[in-house]
Amino acid sequence: MKLGSLKEGGRDGTLVVVSRDLAQAVRATGIAPTLQRALEDWSNMAPRLAALSEALDAGTADGAFALEPAALAAPLPRAYEFVDGSAYLPHVERVRRARGAEVPESFYTDPLMYQATSAGFNGPRDPVRVVSEDHGIDLEAEIVVVTDDVPMAVSPEQAAGHIQLVGLVNDVSLRNLIPGELAKGFGFLQSKPRSTLSPVFVTPDELGDAWRGNKLHLPLVTHVNGEWFGAPEAGVDMQFDFAQLVAHAARTRPLSAGTIVGSGTIANQDTSRGASCFAEKRTVETLEHGKPKTPFLSFGDLVRIEMFDRDGNSIFGAIEQRIERQPLP
Repeated sequence: MKLGSLKEGGRDGTLVVVSRDLAQAVRATGIAPTLQRALEDWSNMAPRLAALSEALDAGTADGAFALEPAALAAPLPRAYEFVDGSAYLPHVERVRRARGAEVPESFYTDPLMYQATSAGFNGPRDPVRVVSEDHGIDLEAEIVVVTDDVPMAVSPEQAAGHIQLVGLVNDVSLRNLIPGELAKGFGFLQSKPRSTLSPVFVTPDELGDAWRGNKLHLPLVTHVNGEWFGAPEAGVDMQFDFAQLVAHAARTRPLSAGTIVGSGTIANQDTSRGASCFAEKRTVETLEHGKPKTPFLSFGDLVRIEMFDRDGNSIFGAIEQRIERQPLP
């Protein structure tokens, strides 16, 4: 099934079940008012939501309406936790090589992860607002999973059973602020503004055989201003699968229902498949030509991130948003 949230009903939105073709939706408030509430009682809520989903796709759901993407908030407009990994080592290796740094051996055996911004997510058609282009505005096309309650110290095998939903994220980065922050040795803060989630999250069974080994085996397609930017294969070159990432995050603490776990920027060894962020593209240019040629995003630019099934159908809907200047208060 596919689940989303309307921009109504408060900060956590209103839960809707969305048809497989993303054309229609029905409010699920008779089951759970919000997606967060559903995740907190998932074993009871999921079968009821699935039944409503079947009725919607069969054309028998009461209250169904045509879905307008602009009416959607993020599926989880805010989350208790968003932890983002960096599971695609080609990305890590290239970025570090470009600045003359080696990849620590531990990166190949222990996931790299940070605590990301979770107090609010942009809806799929909301703009990315930034104060200045000088910050180095970058997109990051990634896959995320959402968990129910995860006990502390679960194994990866146990963690796999706690992955309930899958979606996309544009994990926006301000690249020119990152070096100064990391130099302090305390991680990201100002360099990581709010991210944007896909129109819907889906249950893993909705993905068919594309979801296997706790990875999503499909290209993630990015366009910028209508021009193809990249379509790396998400199931290729992923050093750590999502079960491993969830287990890593839960090693010393439980995870609350509704925790979002990100894959990190999708990247392949094969650079002909393009990139999922400008830092990656600029790094490849630096390695090939001695310096980057492509600038970061500018105000007015349009970003589109989407994933399609083997028949060419959009799975999660498209993240489509413009980069806009944030007025000062």
